[in-house]
Amino acid sequence: MNLDKNLSTLKYTPDTESHLKPCEADCLTCKYRPCTNVCPAGVYEWLENENKMLVKYENCLECGACRIVCEKKSLGWQYPKGTKGVIFKRG
Repeated sequence: MNLDKNLSTLKYTPDTESHLKPCEADCLTCKYRPCTNVCPAGVYEWLENENKMLVKYENCLECGACRIVCEKKSLGWQYPKGTKGVIFKRG
């Protein structure tokens, strides 16, 4: 099974506020921005023309890969509140 097909089976209930808070100053000086490549849900996108990181937190799978690869170790991350975030099915 391919990744896109698996991702389409997940259920999300996004919060109105992001649970992902990268340090904007560190993103500016980050050499490779590995979060933009490692995230299976494509949450992070570097906007070159605006010099900022776009965080599509609503798509987050809560895997934590972004925290592991952040070369600046400055990604503020916490689980979404209460009943928000991704719901995994057992099957």
